[in-house]
Amino acid sequence: MRRVILQPGEEFSNAHLKRKSAFNAQAMAAATQIVADVRERGDEAVRELTQKFDGVELKDFRVPQEAIDEAVARCDADLAAALEHAAAQIREFHERQLQQSWFATRPNGAIVGAKVTPLDSVGIYVPGGRALYPSTLLMNALPASVAGVRRIVVVNPPTKDGSLDSAILKAAQLAGVTEIYSVGGAQAIAALAYGTEQIAPVDKITGPGNAFVAAAKQLVSGDVGIDMVAGPSEVCVVADQSADPRLVAIDLMAQAEHDPLATCYLVTFSAEYADRVEAAIAEHLKDSTRADITSASLDNEGLIVVCEDLPQALGAVNVIAPEHLELHIANPMDSLGAIRHAGAIFLGEWTPEAVGDYVAGPNHTLPTGGTARFSSPLSVEEFVKKSSIIQYSPAALADDADSIIKIARHEGLWAHARSVELRR
Repeated sequence: MRRVILQPGEEFSNAHLKRKSAFNAQAMAAATQIVADVRERGDEAVRELTQKFDGVELKDFRVPQEAIDEAVARCDADLAAALEHAAAQIREFHERQLQQSWFATRPNGAIVGAKVTPLDSVGIYVPGGRALYPSTLLMNALPASVAGVRRIVVVNPPTKDGSLDSAILKAAQLAGVTEIYSVGGAQAIAALAYGTEQIAPVDKITGPGNAFVAAAKQLVSGDVGIDMVAGPSEVCVVADQSADPRLVAIDLMAQAEHDPLATCYLVTFSAEYADRVEAAIAEHLKDSTRADITSASLDNEGLIVVCEDLPQALGAVNVIAPEHLELHIANPMDSLGAIRHAGAIFLGEWTPEAVGDYVAGPNHTLPTGGTARFSSPLSVEEFVKKSSIIQYSPAALADDADSIIKIARHEGLWAHARSVELRR
């Protein structure tokens, strides 16, 4: 892992960070062609692209209910119980985010408010490839279900042998998914956005994917809603001398094993402690089943920041604005107020990032690449929209008329002003 040793009083900056841009020109060029092709040729393009990229010949895209039922019945009982436990806690957390429509009446009779309405339909991308992610399905579909979305569509890349992952289908059942399609890649995003003969379009698309999926989401944004453009996973661990280097090491590795491009940051207070963590990583790697991916991530994307004190360390955290932040320090709650930018914050050594990935309840779809500076975790709010409500009485219009007329005239909008004058 690369190292930066900060001097007393020195501030960590983007120059130290050397973060790569989220924009991928190659992926964007390829996705542009794919999206245009699917938009023009529908199912035919989806079939050809699936054959080209996944090596699978598709006839019917939708997974039939009998196949879902059969796969769910095969799901390991202990795994099914774990998914049920996770789903219950995720649902409970997100139910606390529900907002109600509201109205307020002013003394002059004016009524203002907001009407909260669930989206009609959403599409959820669940990645395939290196691993299977039933947890991603739960984290995206359950907030939509809690919000009251009536049509929840999942797309998941097909397998070459046509098999269906029983855990993903069990998760879909628990989360209230209404349709599942064996389609992946940028072509799946295009199909969700614009519709094909077999897939009706949706109003919003959520869920992570590779660079081509992310590029396709950027391209269709505006025609449909999207949650965010997710980059590689990242974690930042702040560790003082009281932290067990073995636990710090394995928590860094838990993020690194996702992807060779995953980024791991260790913020600590001595080079000697950093050496101990790297030695613990070397020991853990001997047992890892994903050692190659983990090593590539830590060697090429990892960064150790050695700080003088805790304020300097928390300043570095706010520059990094990590997706996941772990505080392996004494009294971590005391430092919470100084943290301005982080997707999810894990307090203390008993709270590995893995609990947030699966069962704690808060959403694991989080802002990456420093976008925690202005973005939030996926929530129920992503699956509702709000309409403003305004009703004026004659007295209310009389009270506000002069202000409306003055502003409208200043802006040169004659009819705006006149519409109020006629009523007054």
